[in-house]
Amino acid sequence: MTPLSISLGIRQPKLDDNLRAFLRDTHPWGLILFREACVGRDQVRGLCEDLRDAAEYDCVVHIDQEGGRVARLKPPEWPTWPASAEYGKLHAREPDAAVEAARLGHRLIAHELKNMGVDGDFTPVLDAPIDGADPVIGDRAFSHDPRIISTLARAALEGLHAGGVAGCVKHMPGHGRAEADSHLALPKVRASEAELERDVYPFAQMAEAEAAMTAHIVYEAWDPDRPATCSPTVIAEIIRDRIGFAGLLMSDDLDMKALQYAMNGGLAERAEFALRAGCDVVLQCSGVLKDMEAAARGCQTLTGLPLVRARAVEAFAKRPAEAFDAEAGWVRFRELMG
Repeated sequence: MTPLSISLGIRQPKLDDNLRAFLRDTHPWGLILFREACVGRDQVRGLCEDLRDAAEYDCVVHIDQEGGRVARLKPPEWPTWPASAEYGKLHAREPDAAVEAARLGHRLIAHELKNMGVDGDFTPVLDAPIDGADPVIGDRAFSHDPRIISTLARAALEGLHAGGVAGCVKHMPGHGRAEADSHLALPKVRASEAELERDVYPFAQMAEAEAAMTAHIVYEAWDPDRPATCSPTVIAEIIRDRIGFAGLLMSDDLDMKALQYAMNGGLAERAEFALRAGCDVVLQCSGVLKDMEAAARGCQTLTGLPLVRARAVEAFAKRPAEAFDAEAGWVRFRELMG
């Protein structure tokens, strides 16, 4: 079965009949667990099984588990992982320890996810913040230094892969200098092409990643009229050519205010625009059935290169985890992080 080019947010701990029927009829490529859907380990494991059964497809189930303030799995049921910036602080003191910690911390995340049937994580963040930017990225970034970001992000992705979990670098081609939160407004970056080289550097260093998420940001030097998610110019010339990214390109959430302000039309039109511009899969995350239905109307079955890229992500997501002693891993991780 070939799935639809959409990944849908799930915000309920148990499927109801209406959502079950919609998933059966739609066959989405992916599903995304939000905090409301995650009550306990056994419950999440059962939910993942039910979701795939309903969709009649072995969907890639993603979650946003970066650590720090972006974590759908929270105490007391789950451990606390540090924000990415904590690895950067350690790097300033002990670079080798920071690389080991970033790899091990994400291996521990993967251990939790894989054991529950979650096989994709929307991390690592490769955005390079600048002073004065909106704090939406803030400590989600590993560092302000693009070279350190790429070093620690590579270690993080290696940790996920060792645990049999697919990663997704974000937010391409760079959210670090945005002066607004794209959840709430449409950011416009007025930096020159030369200045933007700093932003794309970490992504170019990680161009072999299996998946990436776009930024709902207008980069005036590249396309003054459309945010990256809906810009054929940014996707073809910057993301695919300059950065050299050949993996699966996913939009950020279609529900975010940035896209509402950027273009006319509803969720179906936003999905159409993003896919036509060059995204392979779109994300719709409200968890509301009527929104899912609307977004799905703007999508099509995966074919051609998008399907090849989707299958490559599935290969990362469905591989077995390497042998791992999680208890010993936590002991070492706490030693490294102090």
